[in-house]
Amino acid sequence: MDFDLAFIWAGLIALSVLIYVILDGFDLGLGILFPLAKSHQERDLMMNSVAPVWDGNETWLVLGGGGLFAVFPLAYAVVMPALYMPIMLMLLALVFRGVSFEYRWRDPRHRGLWDVTFFGGSLIAALCQGIALGALVQGIKVEGRAYAGGWFDWLSPFSLMTGVAVVIGYALLGACWLVMKTEGDIHHHMRRLARPLALGTLALIGVVSLWTPFLEPVYFARWFNLPGSLWTLCVPALMAVLTWKLFTGLNGGADSQPFLAALGIFATCFVGLGISFFPMMVPPSLTIWQAAAPDKSLAFALVGALFLLPVILGYTAYAYWVFRGKMNPSEGYH
Repeated sequence: MDFDLAFIWAGLIALSVLIYVILDGFDLGLGILFPLAKSHQERDLMMNSVAPVWDGNETWLVLGGGGLFAVFPLAYAVVMPALYMPIMLMLLALVFRGVSFEYRWRDPRHRGLWDVTFFGGSLIAALCQGIALGALVQGIKVEGRAYAGGWFDWLSPFSLMTGVAVVIGYALLGACWLVMKTEGDIHHHMRRLARPLALGTLALIGVVSLWTPFLEPVYFARWFNLPGSLWTLCVPALMAVLTWKLFTGLNGGADSQPFLAALGIFATCFVGLGISFFPMMVPPSLTIWQAAAPDKSLAFALVGALFLLPVILGYTAYAYWVFRGKMNPSEGYH
């Protein structure tokens, strides 16, 4: 197995997942915050703030899942049966959420129903993503290159904790996004909501971070054995800086700083997971190289990825650039 190709593909899959979490996280967070909006007008503004970009955000989920199937088929074959229930619930929730997004504007007579389904789809999708993450971190039983666990092994106190953490964290991203994109009453409302959401997110990150090293011996060794732990100290140090930037931005009246700091917190948590995982693709038994496809398949797929990724990145960056700045409440996108 070619070390470089497998390693490069693991990095590309990880990058796709991280971009998805960053981009679709605040989008799902808006739906989670929907019941806390004070009026239909506020809900209209919340949806209009992501209307130009919400569907493109989910491209990265397709790219990450499709890439896993193509270049790490063994990992896909193990992870899917292990996490079938939360993954299917997440996909169904995203479908209902997407339908609600459009029908809310086209069917005003039943707008209350579509508001509920938009909230429910966002909440369930975020919760299932967190549960799937927790189930993967706690480890998947593998025997003879196949999943050897039970139907409900994904459901545990740890996975439920990570599910709740992702829900609260996405709500924080959504609130900070609206602080950056809106003005007036909704802007001040979301700034007030962001503070307790930030405290809840950081508290849950702390609990999950302290719990994770005790799930597998290799996790504990990565974080607490010298001299390697000297490098891992960079993660909590960076978290401290980002936490300071988040609260100073919320308390000091900055609009973009809280959102960028919240994105940085998510990215730092992702790096922490990478430190715990590497070089495992499916903890605790399948490494990147064991799960990877043959060299020729990796090389062939990489050619397409090197063309496709810059196109998607360029389109995504252009879309956010075109719709940058504060929203004008009188000019919706629907």
